[in-house]
Amino acid sequence: MRLLAATLGAAVLALSAGQAPAANPDVRLYAMDCGRLTMPDADAFADDGAYKGAAKTLVVPCYLIRHPKGDLVWDTGVPEAIADQPGGKGAGGITVTRKLTDQLKQLGLAPADIEYVSVSHSHFDHIGNAGLFARSTWIVDPDERAYAFRPQARSNAQQFAAYSALENAKTIAVDGDAPHDVFGDGTVQVVPAPGHTPGHTVLLVRLPKAGAVLLTGDLWHIAESRAARRVPRFNVDRAQTLRSYDKVEALARETKARVVRQHVPEDFESLPRFPAPLR
Repeated sequence: MRLLAATLGAAVLALSAGQAPAANPDVRLYAMDCGRLTMPDADAFADDGAYKGAAKTLVVPCYLIRHPKGDLVWDTGVPEAIADQPGGKGAGGITVTRKLTDQLKQLGLAPADIEYVSVSHSHFDHIGNAGLFARSTWIVDPDERAYAFRPQARSNAQQFAAYSALENAKTIAVDGDAPHDVFGDGTVQVVPAPGHTPGHTVLLVRLPKAGAVLLTGDLWHIAESRAARRVPRFNVDRAQTLRSYDKVEALARETKARVVRQHVPEDFESLPRFPAPLR
């Protein structure tokens, strides 16, 4: 490991997500294809009925952020073992053609080389390979950690096995409303944005050339949902979701960030094709 674990000192917590970093380190963002999810009826993704009967295809991405002080994997996709099934097809319309570990290998990395892992939330398509990173430090909202290990989550043995190793991993808590500054310089920050799940987060990355980028997890699954402020039927707290929309939109304006709706294919495809980074 190249980086000593970051601490939650007062100076770190005082650094707001809106402040620019003091330095301009060589930070790089890699977008990795960790699958596709095809559904014949996306009704569950809007509680106003807007997508009833509409077929949708969502991308399932994983991200690697490389910083001079270490590496962070953000969201880990669905289990990569699906790629070994005939046609790379799994249950529920999931297709995986490239393994996360194979993509990391292209950069000369293995899961054991990754200092930090963080997922926007603990749904199966974001935490599905997280168990591979049990030796990394897990950056997580305490409410999301509790949600991931609640009895109902444990009862789905197959999905739980994909990340259960994190239960004993070293963790850093994203507590309260303040962002967690991963490398201590303002370039990579995990920002609380609950409502989809109790401890949902987004990631703010400041790149030396491209500027600020917001990876927004599952705030918006479908392109039109952002402008329409649509809330999925399965979100745990509708009012909290709407507050998180306001918070992240304000952060995007303040930082002039490029907003990446993570499941939206056109947003994913607008990023450099792996293994090229966004810098």
